Amino acid sequence: MRACVDIGGTKVAVSLSASSDAPLIGRRSEPTAKTGNNDAVAVQILRLIDEVCAEQGVDPASIDRVGVSSTGPFELHDGMVELATPNICGGIAGPSRGLPNDWMTAIVEAPLARRFGRVRVENDAVAALEAERHWGALKGLDNCAYATWSTGVGVGLCVDGKALRGKNGNAGHAGHSFVVDDDSGALCGCGNLGDVEALAGGNSIAHRFGQPAADLFTAAAAGDAAALEKADALCRVIGRMLYNLIITLDLQRISLGGSVFWHHRDFVLPRLQAQIDGKLLPLTRGVLLVPAGLGDKVGDYAALALLD
Repeated sequence: MRACVDIGGTKVAVSLSASSDAPLIGRRSEPTAKTGNNDAVAVQILRLIDEVCAEQGVDPASIDRVGVSSTGPFELHDGMVELATPNICGGIAGPSRGLPNDWMTAIVEAPLARRFGRVRVENDAVAALEAERHWGALKGLDNCAYATWSTGVGVGLCVDGKALRGKNGNAGHAGHSFVVDDDSGALCGCGNLGDVEALAGGNSIAHRFGQPAADLFTAAAAGDAAALEKADALCRVIGRMLYNLIITLDLQRISLGGSVFWHHRDFVLPRLQAQIDGKLLPLTRGVLLVPAGLGDKVGDYAALALLD
């Protein structure tokens, strides 16, 4: 039996599966732990696994492997992944971001490895990329990407049929790249001023504009002029990031997920595609941005994809 864990800046979800091709069962989700010691997320995961097992009548001792799809970046300590995640670890950017802890990292892999035989932790966008290539909108493609526009902004990249990981598993952190020449004073949880996530991440939208992303995009779709101007600017930031990835890596397609994108996809998708179309045609001709084939379940299946 496998446990599938999805760690985001907003929530942690745990499901079970009997095999890599079996359906997910017993999903439980709750807000990501952000108080107490810096092993709080790991303690939360262990508790949720036990709770899901109890609900499903599964012996927790039968869990022999755990896949963890997590927001990053990561740091490696003694070969084990710890989260250096701006939306979880309050010590990175300091108290001005409003997180209720001073963690520089959140310990995740080591506590799980002490209990379970096999633990694999990957960046959530890399794991979602693998899920989309296996079951979703990127099947059959060797040069592609998955991008999430959610609490944060992240990307999983595949070139020549291989998912890119980098020295610490952090390849694809395009959300912390810069796409405008004015930092506008927007503070990212990583400490950058004016990077993509600082300008357009779900948390940052609320910080910058004083209203949740959902309210802003709903108002924009309804024709509110002020909201529409802001929403168009946000789509321009994300679209430029995606364009940069396409021309840098010569990609065929990018599938998109995450709560900000998914709940407003009919509004934002054509605006994002407009940042691609007509620019440097030898590299962008025919390249499509598409909704994730796994829909809003991509995060759950991302963890399962790690356990093939």
